[in-house]
Amino acid sequence: YNLGSRGNELSTRKIIFANFNQDCTSLAVGTKHGYKLFALNSVDTLDVIYDNESETEDVCLVDRLFSSSLVAIVSLMSPRKLKVCHFKKGTEICNYSYSNTILGVKLNRIRLVVVLEESLYIHNIRDMKVLHTIRDTPSNPKGLCCLSVNNDNSFLVYPGSSITGEVQIFDVTTLNAVSTINAHDSPLAAMAFNSTATKLATASCKGTVIRVFSVPDGQKLFEFRRGVKRCVSIGSLAFSPDSLFLCASSNTETVHIFKLEQMGAEKAPVADESSSWMGYFNKVLSNSASYLPSQVSEVLNQGRDFATVKLSFQGSRNVCAITTLQKLPRVLVADEDGFLYIYNLDPMDGGECALLRQHNL
Repeated sequence: YNLGSRGNELSTRKIIFANFNQDCTSLAVGTKHGYKLFALNSVDTLDVIYDNESETEDVCLVDRLFSSSLVAIVSLMSPRKLKVCHFKKGTEICNYSYSNTILGVKLNRIRLVVVLEESLYIHNIRDMKVLHTIRDTPSNPKGLCCLSVNNDNSFLVYPGSSITGEVQIFDVTTLNAVSTINAHDSPLAAMAFNSTATKLATASCKGTVIRVFSVPDGQKLFEFRRGVKRCVSIGSLAFSPDSLFLCASSNTETVHIFKLEQMGAEKAPVADESSSWMGYFNKVLSNSASYLPSQVSEVLNQGRDFATVKLSFQGSRNVCAITTLQKLPRVLVADEDGFLYIYNLDPMDGGECALLRQHNL
């Protein structure tokens, strides 16, 4: 996730780019002087895997292939050039130049995808040859795109419109278009696959509603309301490894964590809720859902967050993830000011997540 827009403001930021790798075992950070890789093994220690900050290259994109030595790098000095390197050997495997600024790079075990504003290049990761080019895509100035990490369902998603929140699904194994999801009325702001590429989470530039769809058929599975008071810029979505939780971070001080469970009769009501006014209200709503206007019943059916992270800052760009550290679920947030925050997530009761550790990157 690019933590700074291109231009002068990058020079004031400590971190230009931060990105968790595909299985969230490491964190890659791009700075004005190169890039660093950190291992995510425990809460209390943050081990440096690699640090080339002695170089003067300002790295604006870096993606590591799982726990391998393969990294893809783009610098601000050469924004049209992609370098693929073996960081342990300190060697450059190859480099490619494109017709325009590279806005995104995604890797999985079979493909490397390069995102330009109006095209996508799909490379074979074994020999780095271009297998396919998707040309004349709708303008995508943020380089928004998602590549699944699962070999069985190897899908690429990208915006199918610059006016609405249309998602195009492309199979990078067969190199064929698969389907289209009309996810939102407004343009897309963030997308994320779960680990098996059976679910896709999306958010629009309004930032009020987050939806989860099944892949590849595009059926809507869940709809979560982040908030109604203000429109926000959602910059990061991430599933937990077991696909039970989804976190969303934005330019506000709150990271929302949603639980992907179907609400229904199997969920026991709170003991005193039925006698309360809210319990009565909910009962009336559930009985009347069939004849309420569709917009009203849709809002009432939207899930609320299960847990939250309260950040000590707002307005800074950040990237979030949910992973298992020391056998427990944790929420990770890396921000452009150069810190990684680790929070505890209570998988049973949710609520506000406790800050366990703050690391200086």
